[in-house]
Amino acid sequence: MNKPTLVLGATNNQERYAWKAAMMLRDYGHEVFPVGIKTGEVAGKSIQRQFPSEAIDTITLYLNATHQLQWMEAILSSGAKRIIFNPGTEHPELMDAARAAGMETLEACTLVLLRTGQY
Repeated sequence: MNKPTLVLGATNNQERYAWKAAMMLRDYGHEVFPVGIKTGEVAGKSIQRQFPSEAIDTITLYLNATHQLQWMEAILSSGAKRIIFNPGTEHPELMDAARAAGMETLEACTLVLLRTGQY
């Protein structure tokens, strides 16, 4: 089942987990929306500097808590059903606000969730 996923902190650096997640999401059949401050392409799409207008199921975070602040409003108003806080991205304030907005929050690794069929 396709779960349109926004990769926040997207990069075209193949050594980064954000790049690996975008590629794996695409390979598993999920539509990928790469968003961040970097320029370039990943998973066949240009990295955007703003959230798309399309419906998003999941936001997977690859930014530390400090860098998430500039995106908090967009995250909370995105309409996403869930947010995945990958290792190193935990942010209690955002987690609480997301839950209050009706979003599911997971402290997990997107790569592991995909590989184990839990995505």
